[in-house]
Amino acid sequence: MKTIEIVSIPVSDQQRAKAFYSKLGFQIVVEASMGNGQTWIQMGLPNQTTCISLITWWPKKEGGPTTGLLHGVVFETEEIEMEVEALKEKGIVFKKMDETPWGKFAQFSDPDGNGLTLHQK
Repeated sequence: MKTIEIVSIPVSDQQRAKAFYSKLGFQIVVEASMGNGQTWIQMGLPNQTTCISLITWWPKKEGGPTTGLLHGVVFETEEIEMEVEALKEKGIVFKKMDETPWGKFAQFSDPDGNGLTLHQK
């Protein structure tokens, strides 16, 4: 193995999720029909190889939700306070910032409740 290529993120509305991740700085890599009324949306940060895909066909746990299941996606940033303030201006809501011996962390969620984190080393 060489790298993580794609992280699939379960969403209920791909267009709403696309708008949210665009606010974070993601850009469309691929948006194409997959047939059967489904669309493949793949987004990436500029000059990075790892992408995300916004999927609506996430396997459903019996009796459980299909979205909001993904947690632990961590985005590295060099200036976390500045990044948090810029994203707040775009409507992103953050929980409290944690400072640890291994860095600062600011947690937030996408519109479907998937947990995301900014990290500054």
